[in-house]
Amino acid sequence: MTEITGGTFRMGSDRFYPEEAPVRSVRVGGFWIDTHPVTNRQFAAFVAATGYITLAEIAPDPHDYPGMAPEMARAGSSVFVPPAQLRNSTDHRQWWQFVFGADWRHPNGPGSGIDGLEDHPVIHVAHQDAAAYARWAGKSLPTEAEWEYAARGGLEDADYAWGDLLAPDGRVLANYWQGEFPLSGSTAGGAARTSPVGSYPANGYGLFDMIGNVWEWTDDWYAAVAPTSPRCCVADNPRGASKGDSYDPAAPGVRIARKVLKGGSHLCAENYCRRYRPAARHAQPIDTSTTHIGFRCVWRPERAPAAAGRGR
Repeated sequence: MTEITGGTFRMGSDRFYPEEAPVRSVRVGGFWIDTHPVTNRQFAAFVAATGYITLAEIAPDPHDYPGMAPEMARAGSSVFVPPAQLRNSTDHRQWWQFVFGADWRHPNGPGSGIDGLEDHPVIHVAHQDAAAYARWAGKSLPTEAEWEYAARGGLEDADYAWGDLLAPDGRVLANYWQGEFPLSGSTAGGAARTSPVGSYPANGYGLFDMIGNVWEWTDDWYAAVAPTSPRCCVADNPRGASKGDSYDPAAPGVRIARKVLKGGSHLCAENYCRRYRPAARHAQPIDTSTTHIGFRCVWRPERAPAAAGRGR
């Protein structure tokens, strides 16, 4: 882990998506944060020690999902599958498929595995899976403010974790989609997939993969309008949004709470999802796992540590 000194920073952005605004002053206490996302190797150790079964490995109960087709009551998860052609550039259902048998051990479904991917971020983890790992490790999931504060690496008001240019001097500094999403281009050296943690440069606090690779769970409920109170996101203070705020207003019949994801993923692209930035945020139903969502943990001491960027 890496030690991060608490302080006040300018959270959010007024230059990209409306849910990131307004920029506001937020204070966080000191904390330690995982230097990189939790890997398949680390998650496997947790499962071996506890016998834990992830949500993607459990068939959904039709009573929890009124109107669900009976044939869908099977274990699985959402997998990115590039479409052969695009009918509507905004319809994500063209490249996401619910695959029976897809889970953290089988990232693309039955027949796939994680041999050789031990140091890639674990994926197909729902919020409860990430929280269970964090409890086992004696840690917690970060608040949205803690995550963004750490991702900025000490830079003030920069668009990206490394400055104001996405690719300075043509250098790609994170695992995000290269080319026109989702038909052309690739990530991670040729495949639309994750990369080993630490494959790209660390930020100013020595943290890897805060941007791109996988979206990361936080423990904050999502609200479409960012809270403006400077105490909304202090680690030891109540959250700015409630569980009720997090329900999707576009789907009033679906009462599945949503948490905030941060950091973007290997599927973010200039032409589709420019959320490979510290201020970017995304609402994710807590019962939903995919091939591009992972997590990292924090540990909060009773007192704020004395220095930022110190390894643990």
